[in-house]
Amino acid sequence: MRILFIHPNYHSGGAEIAGNWPPAWVAYLSGSLKNAGFDDIHFLDAMTNHLDDEGIRDGISAVAPDVIGVTSITPSIYAAEHILELAQEVAPNALRMLGGVHATFMYKQVLSEAPWVDVIVRGEGEEIVIDLMKAVAENRWPEDRSKIKGIAFKDDNKIIATAAASTVKDLDAIDPDWSILEWDKYTYIPLGTRVAIPNLARGCPFTCSFCSQWKFWRDYRVRDPQKVVDEIEGLVRDHDVGFFILADEEPTINRKKFVEFCEELIARSLPEKVKWGINTRVTDIMRDKDLLPLYRKAGLVHVSLGTEAAAQLKLDQFNKETKVADNKEAIRLLREADIFVEAQFIVGLDNETEQTLEETYQMAWDWQPDLANWAMYTPWPFTPLFQEIKDQVEIFDFSKYNFVTPIMKPAAMSRGELLNGVMKNYRRFYMQKALFHYPWRGTGFRRRYLLGCLKAFLKAGFARTFYDLGKAGYWGPQTKNKVHFDFDETRTLAEAQLEDWESAADRAARAAERRESIKLQGKERARMRANTAAQVTACGGGTQQMTENA
Repeated sequence: MRILFIHPNYHSGGAEIAGNWPPAWVAYLSGSLKNAGFDDIHFLDAMTNHLDDEGIRDGISAVAPDVIGVTSITPSIYAAEHILELAQEVAPNALRMLGGVHATFMYKQVLSEAPWVDVIVRGEGEEIVIDLMKAVAENRWPEDRSKIKGIAFKDDNKIIATAAASTVKDLDAIDPDWSILEWDKYTYIPLGTRVAIPNLARGCPFTCSFCSQWKFWRDYRVRDPQKVVDEIEGLVRDHDVGFFILADEEPTINRKKFVEFCEELIARSLPEKVKWGINTRVTDIMRDKDLLPLYRKAGLVHVSLGTEAAAQLKLDQFNKETKVADNKEAIRLLREADIFVEAQFIVGLDNETEQTLEETYQMAWDWQPDLANWAMYTPWPFTPLFQEIKDQVEIFDFSKYNFVTPIMKPAAMSRGELLNGVMKNYRRFYMQKALFHYPWRGTGFRRRYLLGCLKAFLKAGFARTFYDLGKAGYWGPQTKNKVHFDFDETRTLAEAQLEDWESAADRAARAAERRESIKLQGKERARMRANTAAQVTACGGGTQQMTENA
């Protein structure tokens, strides 16, 4: 049985300005499938190769697959759906499969707007896909599809979701097939080297209201650090990788395992060959301040901190569980340890103003991170925060849900003014860094890395790809009232998805009512017990005192 995976061709001018990122999902799925006996697997990277419809059609025709699998985050969902629509034309007998975080939570939306999608894989794919491929190989599809956990499909226009599959409990059994990727295409611009995105852990114990990763991975699990280093050593040796970013939401959560990971890298002398970066929380950096020199010795050179917002009010709304003062201290600690630090700010909520944007800039300059990034708040439709503010959401063109397009319109600003304010922050921050910091701070690797980051920004700026500025028609403050985001306003939420949300909200409301009722009953019982105890006499009798002559 021949399987073809395709990565959608979607670009937004966000994280990709630093280079071309290898799609790790296909390596992890391919490795699991090959270990299960499915070895005829092919991959088409439409994003990295900028393939148009004709190129995708040609790629499908050349492979003639029995199964076509595509993944998608929210902004690339339409591109992913379109690939399977093309597949219906070119390979009508192939099973058309879609996975990823968006399809997992929005399967009713996807199956309503893209009926040519045969099946959706919901959640972690490695074990679900094996069960699915076995059903196809053994000619049990579609008859046995209702027996496969973790999928969704349409049956006579009725959307069916089977019981959720369990998360992958033995992460160490996963053996990714990195050889399936075109390694000469994946470059990290700041260092001019090949880049990889391996995985140390999955899941996150925190519940930030704007994030969906903790919902997708469900429980937190850590791989054996030695096996992860085995994987990284193979990437360096076999594919000439010189930089990697751990894909984890927060790899430092389990300090013991993270320290073991660093010590194993050092023991094998890998920091001499490969440098790396992570995303993590401010609180972990402060907790590990004495360990930062060890992390740097292990090759950790870049930390992206979710500082999120300058105003403590916003941090509380995001449920970040951090304090503003902690952000400045964490950045100072990282810079002292010679680790490059990137501060991430979320902007564009309803209460955003020119003043709050100015505050984030002043705070960023006061904190002095090496890099700063202002990301537009994106109301993922499957996060708790979305349910709180959904009445304010006007745009449901998910192709624009990319952190660079202002989906939300602040009450006091137009979207064009919001974009202009963010660009003003970028211009001031990086102009001062370029003139007074990057060329003069440190020597050797530090200077080379900072100038490499500046090169990535300038390259994207000149090409007008940064923040999709070329597409939006932004050329500076003089164009802030002429910016066009070209939202597809015909895009709406599917009726089936809305009904599902409403029933889920009803269930949540009923559960909250039950909890409150039980709580009140408990308080009433406690009050009654207290009253009874006060009325009982020392002899243990009823409410009347015994007489002396009784």
